Amino acid sequence: MARRRLRELLETRAPVFAPVCLDPLTARTLEAQGYDAAYLSGGALGFQLAVSEALLTVTEMAETARRITARSGIALIVDGGVGFGDAVHTSRTVAEIEATGAAAIELEDQVAPKRAHHHKGVEHLVSLEEMVGKLEAAVATRRDPDFLIVARTGAVRNESYEAAVERGRAYRAAGADLVMLRPDTAEQWQDAVTAIDAPLAAMASFGSRTRAEWNALGWPLVIDPFTGQVAGWLAAREASRHFLDEGVSGEDEGAIAAGYEAIKQAAGMDDWYDIEERTTEKGATV
Repeated sequence: MARRRLRELLETRAPVFAPVCLDPLTARTLEAQGYDAAYLSGGALGFQLAVSEALLTVTEMAETARRITARSGIALIVDGGVGFGDAVHTSRTVAEIEATGAAAIELEDQVAPKRAHHHKGVEHLVSLEEMVGKLEAAVATRRDPDFLIVARTGAVRNESYEAAVERGRAYRAAGADLVMLRPDTAEQWQDAVTAIDAPLAAMASFGSRTRAEWNALGWPLVIDPFTGQVAGWLAAREASRHFLDEGVSGEDEGAIAAGYEAIKQAAGMDDWYDIEERTTEKGATV
């Protein structure tokens, strides 16, 4: 099962890399490439829907997660944001996300409702005590102990590194399986491993370090919440712009045709073809 596999992989302390994933096609593609985990980012889904993460609902996150887990065996880590409210709202959020088949949920210590200005780096944190209460409710709510709870703090940027360490320790004591923080300096990245004494989760572009450097750092989970989305959007924007500006697509039609066939394979069309060829399309030839 994906949950148990993710927990066991994280216990090795060799980094598990989780790229952003907003749909089943991406999940299946990442799984085929050899990734063990993927991350359903609230920020990225908010952009995909042309709204802010702050305006998403737990239903939208759960429905997206359910579609992904229905068509992929990858361990999905779901961005639970601020739990969509206080401790009781967080309890329901955890129940809803766990029921989707996801492997983990990430919960952060910003205020609820979350504000759109967090995309500009303007963040407001709840007290340590309030976040501890939300995490305790989250831990009490989950049914499967292999469903991981990742507690994220924004204290490095908004309070201090020392405050982030204090929060991280308290969140771990409240039952969080991993603690996520975003250090400012190389020294903080190194120090956090022993200062917090908990499995740590990073959120950063994979490209900010080499794979060997991530391996050496000793953080068991590395999440890239945006590279895949941004790269795909830039490529699609360029392809559509080129045709309007130049009068030709600028794409290699042979490569596009081959890619179209590859997408069908990635989406799992052969499974559906097989069913039809045993039933409604017996003897079909193409």
